[in-house]
Amino acid sequence: MPAFTRVAHVRDLPPDSKLLVTVNGDPVALFNVAGTIYAVEDVCTHDGGPLVEGDLDGYQVECPRHGARFDIRTGRAVRMPAFEPIMTYTVKVEGDEIWIAPSE
Repeated sequence: MPAFTRVAHVRDLPPDSKLLVTVNGDPVALFNVAGTIYAVEDVCTHDGGPLVEGDLDGYQVECPRHGARFDIRTGRAVRMPAFEPIMTYTVKVEGDEIWIAPSE
């Protein structure tokens, strides 16, 4: 099982917000949807756009460059022009700390 990395505090990510963090040099987008935190790689598989800068609609984030959409729960590409999924992370909250590990 991959090791968890502490990436932020809960107070840094209030409900219905997003936050960019870096883990081992890789950008990771954190999203707080109605109190549940999700983490995905912050790179659109279509052209490398920064997903954290896109609009979040429910559980879908839209790449600001060409409109590709991804489900932040699963990483699945749900709208073209992207076909490949994005990487997701397992999230755990301990006290006020947010920890993530790559999903298997």
